[in-house]
Amino acid sequence: MIKERRDNAQSLLLSLASDAGRFNDQTLRARTQARIADVLWSADPDRARALFRKAWESAEIVDQEGQRKVEEDIKQQKARNGGGSVSVMGAPNIRGEVLRLAARRDRALGEEFLGKLRAEQQQEASDSADRARNNTPDTPEAITQRLSLARQLLDTDVARALQFADPALTNLSREGLDFLSYLRDKDAAAADLRYSAFLARAAADLQSDANTVSFLSSYIFTPHLFVTFSSNGGTSTSSTSRENATPNVPAQLRDAFFRTASDILLRPLAPPGQDQTSAGVQGKYLMLKRLQPLFDQFAPRELAEAIHAQADALAAGVPEDARQRDDDGLREGIRPPQTLDDREKILQDRIDRAKTSEERNALYIQMARLYVEKGDIRARDFVAKIDDSDLRKQASAFIDGSLVMRAIDKKDVDQIFQLAKDGDLTHFQKSWALLQAAKLLVKTDRERSLGAIEEATAEARRMEELDPDRPRAMIGIANALRPLDRARSWDAAYEAIKAANSSEGFTGEDGLIRLTMQSKGMSSSRSSSVADFNVAGIFTELAKEDYNRTVELTRGFQREAPRASATIAIARSVLDEKKN
Repeated sequence: MIKERRDNAQSLLLSLASDAGRFNDQTLRARTQARIADVLWSADPDRARALFRKAWESAEIVDQEGQRKVEEDIKQQKARNGGGSVSVMGAPNIRGEVLRLAARRDRALGEEFLGKLRAEQQQEASDSADRARNNTPDTPEAITQRLSLARQLLDTDVARALQFADPALTNLSREGLDFLSYLRDKDAAAADLRYSAFLARAAADLQSDANTVSFLSSYIFTPHLFVTFSSNGGTSTSSTSRENATPNVPAQLRDAFFRTASDILLRPLAPPGQDQTSAGVQGKYLMLKRLQPLFDQFAPRELAEAIHAQADALAAGVPEDARQRDDDGLREGIRPPQTLDDREKILQDRIDRAKTSEERNALYIQMARLYVEKGDIRARDFVAKIDDSDLRKQASAFIDGSLVMRAIDKKDVDQIFQLAKDGDLTHFQKSWALLQAAKLLVKTDRERSLGAIEEATAEARRMEELDPDRPRAMIGIANALRPLDRARSWDAAYEAIKAANSSEGFTGEDGLIRLTMQSKGMSSSRSSSVADFNVAGIFTELAKEDYNRTVELTRGFQREAPRASATIAIARSVLDEKKN
């Protein structure tokens, strides 16, 4: 029976692969072919390899068209605003998706695809000294892809990971330093050796600046956490892992960092108007303030004193706000953050001193967000004080949605129910909130959990039939019902398919809750991925319960994207099963 089912799963995949070759949507074609190849690999590597190559061909078309559209958007925006700054969303990197799946299965195939990327980007490679400069966040795509692959391989094969990574570690980059921090957990000596080479390159590069030092400090003090400052005092913080504990590096390596850091930070400033560094005077001053505690604690006394003297010299040339700053950008990973109470006092003082309604409204939003961090529903009281009706409406939806996210994190079921009842939420957000409450109650209060699912279902059915969030919500309902009522879970899955067939925008794999707020001088967004809204999870579980019925259920999808996702999930559930 197992063999028959595995043969049937392979047949499903091959049939889908044949269909995928005729998909008009090239992005869907590439993704489907690559995912089929990944699932099929253990059973038929030759056919899977051929599918990976077809997926790559489709991905090349998608990426080239995406880049063309991005360039066209840039030209149009520059034409509209007279050559000023532009803001465009980058095209999806479909070749990257194919490459990651292929290289995980076959190193030679991964190198083949990386070679094609390099061949296409010869001009980019020739400019890599500029584009992958230490003090810029942009790194050529081929290098980024190589390091991403190497990172995935670290968990299973360190030697193979280094074979992929070493060609990308010739220039200092944020991605390279991040990889070395992951490598250090597996092979500290190999990571430290490559980091030492980075220090030497940075010291010799006249373009190294305060942000270069910040990148280098990450490896020694704040693994996977990177903080940079711009010339106008703006802060950028990125983190690739929650594990940011300071590593136990050899004293000699730490001393080498401080020598390199002081050499770069104590370089004389460029004449006024000629500073080409990424940090500028203000950014350099802020970075000195951020790193001073590290110099005071670990560096030789003379270096620490020189850093303080440099900061004092720069202080006269920066705004008062910069001199008074003591926020998370300056503290994160180095000093304890300000307490919420301290931040509240500072904000309240600024509100009391605000001179304009616009300034006060912005501070009310900051205070509301602070109360969201506390999980305190009184955040809504500050939103109510905003006197701009349009801004108040936006802020109300953003803060109420954020409060739901926080209540879910804290497992505060009562607050979730309260916000679902009277919060400024859409039908989709209310359905999501109620489903999260149902999940929290499933083991302790079955009846209340079922009641929450009933309310969530009612909210989902209030949505427009064409709304792609409607099938997402119904899939979430099917998932929530599985541990409580299997029969009703199947019914919800049927209803989700019916809703999916009415919604052209539903793909089956983009489950997401997104909150946005846009106003003059302010842009905020929060998002949370919700796997329970995606097709793959529920069809994997249903296939384990009744394989044939689930296969038949999948045929109900009229649109290519959700049908492909469901079919691959079913096949994976069978072909990835461990033999007893």
